[in-house]
Amino acid sequence: MVEGTVRRGVGGRAAAAVAVLALVGGCKAVAVDTEGGRPGATASGDAKPEAAATTTPGTSGARTSPEPPEPPASPEPPAPSTTRAAPPPKTLMAQGAQGKQVRELQARLRQIGWFHVHPTGNYGPATAEAVRGFQAKRGLPVTGRTDTVTWQRLLGMTREPARQELYSGGGMPAAKPDPRCMTGRVLCIAKSSRTLTWMIDGKVKSTMDIRLGSQYTPTREGGFKVYWKSRHHVSTLYDTPMPYAMFFSGGQAVHYSADFAARGYAGGSHGCVNVRDKGKIASLYAQVRNGDRVVIYK
Repeated sequence: MVEGTVRRGVGGRAAAAVAVLALVGGCKAVAVDTEGGRPGATASGDAKPEAAATTTPGTSGARTSPEPPEPPASPEPPAPSTTRAAPPPKTLMAQGAQGKQVRELQARLRQIGWFHVHPTGNYGPATAEAVRGFQAKRGLPVTGRTDTVTWQRLLGMTREPARQELYSGGGMPAAKPDPRCMTGRVLCIAKSSRTLTWMIDGKVKSTMDIRLGSQYTPTREGGFKVYWKSRHHVSTLYDTPMPYAMFFSGGQAVHYSADFAARGYAGGSHGCVNVRDKGKIASLYAQVRNGDRVVIYK
């Protein structure tokens, strides 16, 4: 009886001592048996719990290493674009060009106030500057060259120039000669082209720009003859000089006009045939004789 009591007293004191040590050390309390040991511990006291094995479904519990993650898929390169840039517009005219289309370009630009001189048919600096101004105003590339886009925009804003507009400063090709001009010595005057052609036996000797009578004082049409020449003539009706005058019908004559040389087709004559090239009319005056024919036609 005493021995059992002593054993129980010793065991109780040992358990109490272990509990005190756990509280003082701050460690996590674990269960102990009546002998002061951990349940399931071996005699040596160094047994460690095994880590849980990683298994793959379908295996017999064998330990396997985790598979490395798959690398992210690289993005696919974008498909090459099949859209091609539009080609630049084709240049139709540029500095140095000459011809009928250049003359039309100038006449159309003149209609809308971009070209301030008479059309010449020569694409020079003045024409290039007018084109640049037109392009800038319409938001087009400013190049001074007339490309297809510039040309189409200009066509849409203007009308087809009349023949007189194309040759407002002169230089119009002479019209086909009237049949009456094909024989003898003839001053062949075409109203449609505003030209005087001096012809001998159907051959052209010279051609010059002319200005004719106005609506109320028209130049007469028909066949005439030169009946009087006056080198330094002055009009008795209008008191104006008429140098190199060659009269063919009453008071109407072919003569040089300083007004025509200065103002071009802005004015008109009182029925006479004005010539503005003084050198040409002087040469013509020296060749024409009284009795030579004058033919005036449409």
